[in-house]
Amino acid sequence: MKRIAVYPGSFDPVTNGHIGVLERATNLFDEVIFLLAVNIEKKSRFSLDDRLLMMKDAAKDFPRVKVEAYSGLTVDYCRKCGAKHLIRGLRAVTDYEYEFQLAAANEFANPDVDMVFFMARKEETFISSSTVFELYQNGVDIAPLVPKKVLELFQSRYPLEK
Repeated sequence: MKRIAVYPGSFDPVTNGHIGVLERATNLFDEVIFLLAVNIEKKSRFSLDDRLLMMKDAAKDFPRVKVEAYSGLTVDYCRKCGAKHLIRGLRAVTDYEYEFQLAAANEFANPDVDMVFFMARKEETFISSSTVFELYQNGVDIAPLVPKKVLELFQSRYPLEK
């Protein structure tokens, strides 16, 4: 039986922390679906198309990774694609509290899906999409924190004054 996992998120933008989790997940599962969880209630910095572009570029070196988008409950998506595992990353205790509640809600909605957590590597614990955006807006070089395509999109969508 093929082991399929879904790694969902808003990925606004994709960071090297996300890629680290994705890479580690590919070591455990036969297929990983890098899922753009579309939430129309949430204000995104990058468009849906930009985020999918970033994700596809970030996943291009992982042959067993598929990039898709879905609007609705992620556990429903898991049911549709036959995934039995949801991948999540943890950076700090605050992530744990949120993820613990999310895991309970997901288990209630679909008890057949297990959450699999990856701890962030120590050098990636401070990286979040919002932190990356704030650093960039304040002129800090974010190149070590994001894939090259993400940096290019930042520069084209949010050019800094010189």
